[in-house]
Amino acid sequence: SKLTNLGHLEMTWRSRVRFHPLLVRILHKSRLRYYGKPEKKMDMPYQAYFEVADGSGMMSMVLWNSLCPEWYHSMKVGTVLLLDKYTIKTSYPFKTHPTPGDSQMKRFATIEISLNVRDPPTEISIIPEEMVKPEWGLPEVKYRFITRSELDDLPNNHSCDVIGLVTFVGRAERARKREHSEDFWLYRWAHAIDGTSDQPFILELFATSQPDVFEHIHPMTYLVCTQMRVIQDLTENPSRTVYLTTSNESQIFITGWHKGQPYTKDAKVKNFIQWTKSQSEADQIKKTVIGGYYPFPRPPDSFLKY
Repeated sequence: SKLTNLGHLEMTWRSRVRFHPLLVRILHKSRLRYYGKPEKKMDMPYQAYFEVADGSGMMSMVLWNSLCPEWYHSMKVGTVLLLDKYTIKTSYPFKTHPTPGDSQMKRFATIEISLNVRDPPTEISIIPEEMVKPEWGLPEVKYRFITRSELDDLPNNHSCDVIGLVTFVGRAERARKREHSEDFWLYRWAHAIDGTSDQPFILELFATSQPDVFEHIHPMTYLVCTQMRVIQDLTENPSRTVYLTTSNESQIFITGWHKGQPYTKDAKVKNFIQWTKSQSEADQIKKTVIGGYYPFPRPPDSFLKY
């Protein structure tokens, strides 16, 4: 059928009501958002953002309401979609944006693709990877993996991806989203090593929309975290500890979930796998810890400094 592309959509969307089908690859995926309120009677008040791209650039795509439980888990990073009967809207100005793996990619930030269950009902098809043709010109998913030895030199709020062997995982903890609020964030601390430094990655992992992964992080698993943010508090003492926290677009993967993921082709991931093959599992198990209270950032060791 006759296809359009994202660049053409941005130029012509105001003058059209009906759009040609789109062929795009998912590059980023946000957590699922629930926006229900007691006074509003909605069956499925869910929403999820994706960043999708074709040969012309990258644009946000929003999945609405009952399409979320139907499609959210099938739409993975790297999935190729054929979209028809979608609508185009001006972008929501306050949404978060992931940092693209390819810094050269053009971003269409003024509009977004909206997928709805009616008015009109969007037609979504997932194209299996083996049927994707090179002549379609769809970009590959690119990552920004760093090693632990590179972390200390990165600026605050820098976006990166990490892979490591889990040596510690704390219990799940809760923090209020706002003061006096009844809503809580669920999170846990983890340490992961990659053989490039004596220090581990310290990871603050908030529950994403992957409860099956979040609940099963345990020592000795290979952990991949994407779209993590560097937290460097430069006002503290020079011996400060750098850590990483999840963002709205973070994805977490553990042993058993890596097969077929686009990052398995990344050079730093391959280097890490080579390093793990040189390690004695029995030696590493002796150094692992699970559960318990983990105060972080750590308080000073004396009241005077406090």
